[in-house]
Formats: sequence, C-alpha cells, structure tokens
Amino acid sequence: MAADKHNHTWDVTPTEAVQIQRDLQEQVRLQPLTKPIRIIAGVDVSLNMFEKDIYAGVVLLSYPDMMVVGHSVVKSRTDFPYIPGLLSFREIPALLECFEKLSEMPDVVMVDGQGIAHPRHFGIASHLGVLLDMPTIGCGKSRLYGAYVEPEVVGQAEDIIDPKTKELLGKALKSKNRSKPLLISPGNKITVDEALSVAQHCLQGYRLPEPTRQAHLLVNAFRRGEITE
Repeated sequence: MAADKHNHTWDVTPTEAVQIQRDLQEQVRLQPLTKPIRIIAGVDVSLNMFEKDIYAGVVLLSYPDMMVVGHSVVKSRTDFPYIPGLLSFREIPALLECFEKLSEMPDVVMVDGQGIAHPRHFGIASHLGVLLDMPTIGCGKSRLYGAYVEPEVVGQAEDIIDPKTKELLGKALKSKNRSKPLLISPGNKITVDEALSVAQHCLQGYRLPEPTRQAHLLVNAFRRGEITE
C-alpha cells in the first residue's frame, strides 16, 4: 500500500491541496515498466458535483485477455469541495479504501481522470500512483490541460503538449467513431508510449478502455444497490 513518506492529511483547504500537489509532483517518475503486466486495475468513482456521498470501485482484470478477476467497492463521504484540478482530494480517500480491500494488487492501474496532463502535472492518476507507489495511467474523457490536434481515425493518437513548456504530456487517442478522443497520460512509473500502448490494447469496441469501462459499470451497479460492499 501507500508508502509512509508520501502520506498526507486530507483535511486541507484548496490552497493547501495545491501545495501538496506541487510537493508530491516531485515524486512522479516517468520510467519504463519494470515487469510484464499480469493484472491491470480500472478505478472509477461516482458522486454528484455538490454532494458528499461518494461511491468508489476498483476492478481487477487479467492482462492481456481482459477478463474480470476481482473487485472492491466502498461508499464514503467527502467534505472537499468540487474544484477542477483538485478532484483527487474528493476521490482518492475512497479509492485507497478500495485498494485496502483487494485480495491482490495489480501491476498497473488505469484511472478515469488525468495523469500529468494537468496544470501542475499532477492529476488524480499521478496522485494515486505516488500514494500507491505503482504504475498508473490517466484516461481522461475531457481535456483539463494541454493542447493537441484532434485525431480523425480510430486508433490514431496525437501528442498532448504543454502549451507553456512544450513538454509531451500524453496522447489524444481516437477510440471510437463519432466520439471525442480519450486523453491518455502517464500517472507514475510508466512512459507516455507505454501508457498509450496499454490503453490501445484495452480497447474492445467501446469508447472507454475495458478497465475503466468495467469500473464505471461496477460503481453504477453499486450506486443502484445491485451489489454491496
């Protein structure tokens, strides 16, 4: 689980949260994977923008065949306000509870949100990756930060560039016809190219890669009361 040196309190102001992001961003490592992927996790949360109840879930899938092999869900509450760029402070505490409940840990985690394609290069995938000390991939459904040319062909990916530094932040991936691209960016302990390759492999005809798609289905079923903790 999370390394002690990265732990921090969640009872913070937005200003303190921004400083935590800046401090922990220094711990992000964009580096090649050190072992083959055997299990990949997808994570997702569901909550109304201005409400406190939060439903979180983690799905484990075998890789590369994408078969669901485990999951965990948690219902929790959050007091942190809805602020774009700081969503990890609303969502990660419940996700960490989900990871505590897993019978085995994944080799890579795919997050419904941003990795380094973030104003401070520290989106929820990076934050979760640093706290868990494992490889993470951000799979955002809409742009938070970064410039890119819209890809036109399914499977095509275009660079996401930091408009200020010109740094490569990730890839805009066309995953389905008549759909906006996914914003794929490394969170921690994985490269841009590896993050893209994994995301491409996880596409199975839907807009979302299978790990985050299955996590989305799980959390919605949990929220509807169809499954319990």
